[in-house]
Amino acid sequence: MAEAIHRLKTVQQATGLSRSTLYLRISQGLFPKQISLGGRAVGWPATEVAALNAARISGQTDSQVRELVTRLQADRRKLG
Repeated sequence: MAEAIHRLKTVQQATGLSRSTLYLRISQGLFPKQISLGGRAVGWPATEVAALNAARISGQTDSQVRELVTRLQADRRKLG
């Protein structure tokens, strides 16, 4: 079964973050990088968005979230 990919608007709704804050967190290593869907379209795997939300809800520190982001992106490379 293919994993769902969330576009920017869906990620914003799911996280409550603005576009600029989302991209700031990406640059800080606090959110996984987007994946190209072709052309100018990008998205994020739904499971990664859910994992980040769960980490924030559980009160993980920025350092713990960075480790999670690193693991999520490493798992992506294993699939590719």
